[in-house]
Amino acid sequence: MQGLSDWWDDVELWLSSAPFLVQFALVMAVLLPLCVVVAWLIDRVVDYASARFGHAPEETPLGSRSSTDADS
Repeated sequence: MQGLSDWWDDVELWLSSAPFLVQFALVMAVLLPLCVVVAWLIDRVVDYASARFGHAPEETPLGSRSSTDADS
């Protein structure tokens, strides 16, 4: 565990001493995809929960409808 802690301290020191543009690019490269995935997961969970526990439980969640179901 000490090796992991030492490695993390080295990465943190490198990142904090890097120029701002490098820091910004790295944060965007990691956080932007992560936030998109988390937002998509939250949307799916809320969609399924609202379809299951809403006033009309016979409706299927929006994400699972086929194109023919949406047309009717």
